[in-house]
Amino acid sequence: MTQTRPRPVPRDLYAVVPAVLLVAAAVLVGRYVYTYDDLIVGWPPLLGRWDPHLGPGTPAAVVVAAAVVAYGPSVAARLPWRALLPAVWGATLAWTWSLALVDGWRRGVAGRLTTHQEYLSVVDRWQDIPATLRGFTGHILLHSPDNWPAHVAGHPPASTLTYVLLDRIGLGGGGWAGAWTITVGASAGVAVLVTVRVLTGERLARRAAPFLVLAPAAVWMGVSADGYFAAVAAWAVALLALAVTGRSLWWAAGSGLLFGLTCYLSYGLTLFAVPAAAVLLLGRRGVRARPVLFVPLLLGAAVVPAAFTAMGFDWWEAYRLLVTRYYEGAAGVRPYGYWVWANLACTVLITGLATVAGLRRTGGVLLRRRAGGGRAGSAGAPDVRAEDSRAAEVRAAEVRAAEVRLAFLVAAGLLALLVADLSGMSKAETERIWLPFALWLLPACAFLTRPRGWLTAQALLALLLNHLLATGW
Repeated sequence: MTQTRPRPVPRDLYAVVPAVLLVAAAVLVGRYVYTYDDLIVGWPPLLGRWDPHLGPGTPAAVVVAAAVVAYGPSVAARLPWRALLPAVWGATLAWTWSLALVDGWRRGVAGRLTTHQEYLSVVDRWQDIPATLRGFTGHILLHSPDNWPAHVAGHPPASTLTYVLLDRIGLGGGGWAGAWTITVGASAGVAVLVTVRVLTGERLARRAAPFLVLAPAAVWMGVSADGYFAAVAAWAVALLALAVTGRSLWWAAGSGLLFGLTCYLSYGLTLFAVPAAAVLLLGRRGVRARPVLFVPLLLGAAVVPAAFTAMGFDWWEAYRLLVTRYYEGAAGVRPYGYWVWANLACTVLITGLATVAGLRRTGGVLLRRRAGGGRAGSAGAPDVRAEDSRAAEVRAAEVRAAEVRLAFLVAAGLLALLVADLSGMSKAETERIWLPFALWLLPACAFLTRPRGWLTAQALLALLLNHLLATGW
């Protein structure tokens, strides 16, 4: 009687199981070792509270998730590229809006950016924009007169100024601010796809597309200003990728302009120098062929800093004061020893277990040795089978090269995130703060087989988080 061999454990579980245990440890240690006064979050490691609920967005969220799981991989594989990009944007909008509306219009959208710590609470203080910029640093410290709310003080003024300008053109209030933030933020996945395609090829970009749509990060993309920041940073990288792969030098100028804006939206996003360096390295042939692209790139990057400096805002002084303010507040209490690893548990929750498995495969791609050279054909008459074999080897080498390039790009995003973690300037709330970095981990899912199973896991995680917790920031 023959015995059946036990099925081997899928290697992806070697990454997924530790990730689940990491999240469980962050929850248990946060709840039973530390107190609320230690961590200052309601449901560690996330900022929120336990609140099982349904809402008007629930049916739509379930339908969108089911549609992307069922048809996303096949549609992404077959749709013409120019149609795929708006389709990804539209599907991401539908997913983000439906999740936001699980909490209802007021709590889920219109009220998000109007709380006392948010940007819209100070719009009336910006009647004279140049004067406000000149005096901006005077209100950063916690004990300064009329100190800025936490999110305003914690970011350069371009973040607040965005919502001030929306108000000035007649789009005032939380509803318009929320709609702007979701609409712009949903384009971040498109920017990532553009980057992946021009640097690694269309095949991998198409495989990553459904995962960029159905990311659990959408729970926080709608509606957090960090989703808007993520889109600006992502398009800066995408335009740089277009520039180094032979497109117009105007793409370099646009990239520089957005990189400059990125640094004036969030101090921490200066770490996007790491993905930018990865793009330059991956596109080094184009850089060598056209080193002149650095001219429009640097000129574009100087525009926003020059404008804010001319109006009296000192970025470096503001950052120095922010560090002081940071430790005057919750960061002075929150223990680094917990958050330095619990932050990574937050990253698991916003990127999902599919991304964890994809990162395992990313590491495997980077560690894999290059295949040996092709076999030499026999002398004499050409061997058709040998020629076919060589052609197959060439195609396989091209596939491997594309995978290595994607793995390198993903690793650059992960490196930027780890630097942010070790800096100590991201203790808690990283489910929101790290959205710009987290988006660059999602393309690792292009390495996965059986995408529908992984997409189901992504959707279930997002739905559970959004329906069991009241998330906040």
